[in-house]
Amino acid sequence: MTNKFREFIQKVGSGTHTSDNLTRAEAATATKMMLLGEATPAQIGAFLIAHRIKRPTGEELAGMLDSYYEIGPKLLPIAQPVIVLGVPYDGRTRTAPINIITALLLAAAGQPVIMHGGDRLPTKYGLPLIEIWQGLGIDWTGLSLEQTQQVFEQTGIGFIYTPKHFPLNQTLWEYREQLGKRPPLATMELIWCPYTSDAHIIAGFVHPPTEGMFQTALGLRGVNKYTFIKGLEGSCDLPRDRTAIIGLSSSNPEVLTRLQLAPSEYGFITKNVPLTTTEELIKEMQGILTGKTSELSQTALWNGGFYLWRTGICSDMQAGIDTATELISSGVLAAKLQQINTLLQRF
Repeated sequence: MTNKFREFIQKVGSGTHTSDNLTRAEAATATKMMLLGEATPAQIGAFLIAHRIKRPTGEELAGMLDSYYEIGPKLLPIAQPVIVLGVPYDGRTRTAPINIITALLLAAAGQPVIMHGGDRLPTKYGLPLIEIWQGLGIDWTGLSLEQTQQVFEQTGIGFIYTPKHFPLNQTLWEYREQLGKRPPLATMELIWCPYTSDAHIIAGFVHPPTEGMFQTALGLRGVNKYTFIKGLEGSCDLPRDRTAIIGLSSSNPEVLTRLQLAPSEYGFITKNVPLTTTEELIKEMQGILTGKTSELSQTALWNGGFYLWRTGICSDMQAGIDTATELISSGVLAAKLQQINTLLQRF
């Protein structure tokens, strides 16, 4: 047992009236001690559940990010501006994810993308990114960080597979199963940037207060380009069953620009595609890559149009949708997937 870590537990776990927030430095130290195993299992479990009950602050998230940046894996800079897509690690259970198609679309249009995640995680145990990639013929799990860097540099897509690239992080998720609740680390991971240079952070959220915490944390970290999306199951996939609520960074770091996009105004039916089985999802995605029209392809156009616009490739939303339509029908997404697969075969 360490007395220093016990002080952090006492600070966040003293109840509604006497608990206090950690400073950024304290949050960084607490996170580092958990990652390195310098706190006991009992202390880590107590801290994680107490911190969840108290609720994290933006300053605390910034401190947690500081430790992840110090200890965790990072891809090296490339010439073009990069975006990082923050997707919940515990996956999807209700709606069909489209973010991998979005990543292929952006990379094919010249916009590099970094994704990160691991295997199925508690308490949701939803479909994770890695299994979708594998279903499409891309297995990132055996690549070293150096090999991932090579793929990233040559194709514009990189995937940080945390069980291999950040095993210290994985040890903390054993507590998640036992606690039965997502700890604040799960919130922080959505805005984690495993990249050694400036990047455009794109993250999903569910609860409105999370957006403010994200803004504060990234502001303290010096990040000035970000996009927050009230997306499907907390992801950065735009919904089709409701108006998409989006927060955009502005020239004033204290001001969040609000954007609302209604699918019906762009000709899309207001209905999300349900997630049935992994096999069916992969089949639908393969259909998109060959230019087949489906409800999921409409979701791809809706999301692709927004991201092509937001990243500056297209001048407005409609131009983004039109460009996404052209790119998908031309077969360049399938070619991008094949390029990645060819590189992986060399390792």
